[in-house]
Amino acid sequence: MASAMLPVLKKAYPDARISWVVEPHLVGLLKNHPAVEDVVPWPKAQWRHLARKFRWFRLGGEIIRFSKKLRQQKYDLALDCQGLLRSRFLTLLSGARRRLGFESKEPGKFFMTEVVTRGGHSERMSSEYRHLMEYLDLDPGPFGPSIQLGQEVFETTREALAEEGITGEFIVFAPFTTRPQKHWFDDRWVNLGQRLFQATGRPVIVLGGPGDRLHAERLCNQGGESFHNFSGSLTLEQSGILVRQCSLVIGVDTGLTHMGTAFSRPTVALFGSTCPYLETASPLTRVLYEPHPCSPCRRNPVCDNRFDCMAALDVDRVFAEAMDLLQENPS
Repeated sequence: MASAMLPVLKKAYPDARISWVVEPHLVGLLKNHPAVEDVVPWPKAQWRHLARKFRWFRLGGEIIRFSKKLRQQKYDLALDCQGLLRSRFLTLLSGARRRLGFESKEPGKFFMTEVVTRGGHSERMSSEYRHLMEYLDLDPGPFGPSIQLGQEVFETTREALAEEGITGEFIVFAPFTTRPQKHWFDDRWVNLGQRLFQATGRPVIVLGGPGDRLHAERLCNQGGESFHNFSGSLTLEQSGILVRQCSLVIGVDTGLTHMGTAFSRPTVALFGSTCPYLETASPLTRVLYEPHPCSPCRRNPVCDNRFDCMAALDVDRVFAEAMDLLQENPS
């Protein structure tokens, strides 16, 4: 979502050196972007391990070293894209004279020199980052996600497809998130995939992280020959390439689904417990959302785990939207 800021910043400050601090598994999504000079991996796992082992002096030393590395660049501006305590702390470590971020209930506001609201257009994808650019008096333009993938990874991804016997067009499912209230239901994924395979002849690739692999395996076992489990076997960058190459993406509120919009692929996004974006920079994205009186519950569902908002999205509706997109945008 935040990558939409990169073209805007580079256009406004063509001579600026732009760095981005991210967790290591996200480096591949940014290292090839022409607007980014430095991608700085934040060793979150190492810091967390040292804290859990109560190795405070070692942790302090690692934090100081990381801060010194950032401060060598003499940053003028640091943008906190999350409004979390940890992101505010990293912004402070940068040493930037101007530290700008979002309002939130998280502690650490005093780490920032300026705090801004997230704006009033939450129905628009990346709306808070658009608001941040406008706060800086920059023209956001069309404003959509901006992700560049490395050419060298295409070959390894092609090999992974060949090993599964996939040589033609395919459909991507992105069914997993960290919160169960954002999930759709397994039997519906299976039914949907089988119907799409029967209607189009295109196999379904299930994407997810290492923690999703067993769940994806159960889905694929139920789905039969039309399903292929790639969860946990690819890097995030490789998964992004599959999203970029697929005929259709169907997913819940998760990063891989948003990539479908970023790459202007036909995308059906299923929202329930979270507040959805309804406007995107891509005309090929369809957002399905049935609000309930309790919507959006975010992290505090009150439906006794029935997840009524997701249950309201039946297979027939998702299938119809998917087929419409495929017919309107033949590969």
